[in-house]
Amino acid sequence: MRRTVLALGITAALTTACSQTSQSAPTSTTPTTTTTPVQLPPDPQPTGAGPCPYLTSTFVADANGQRVSKVQTSADKPHPTCFFSALTGKLQLTVRVYSGDPAVAKALVDEAAPVDTSNPATDPAGWQGGYQSTEAGAVYAVVKGGAAVIVTTNQKQTVKARSVARQAIAALAL
Repeated sequence: MRRTVLALGITAALTTACSQTSQSAPTSTTPTTTTTPVQLPPDPQPTGAGPCPYLTSTFVADANGQRVSKVQTSADKPHPTCFFSALTGKLQLTVRVYSGDPAVAKALVDEAAPVDTSNPATDPAGWQGGYQSTEAGAVYAVVKGGAAVIVTTNQKQTVKARSVARQAIAALAL
């Protein structure tokens, strides 16, 4: 009988200790951080005839390896996007320049050359982004503060897009 009472006493003590521990354990409420998605501006569309205010057709033809038959610009401010067409009439190179909110600039670059899939780009000095070949050619996209420069080309060599990006950044003194 003594063993039964002792066993029941130990069981009761353990049950009480466990239930007190679980009831008195502090509950931690970690604040959840919600990030508001950045609202990206719409993709630029050609609305007017060239020339491009920051790149010459001659430079683009030399850098991209194709003659330029037509240049168009978008209505974006303060810097329009420039669209360069090949002799076939098809788009060969686009240069998009964004100036404004740093979060939007970074999101535009990440959309064009996603961090997960692109190679890291750090040229010119102080700029960061990515470059990669695409099904349609290549892209080179970099950001610095609130400025973004995104170059897409119908050529597979990313070095062509990079040289155009460097020239645009220099010409605009970004």
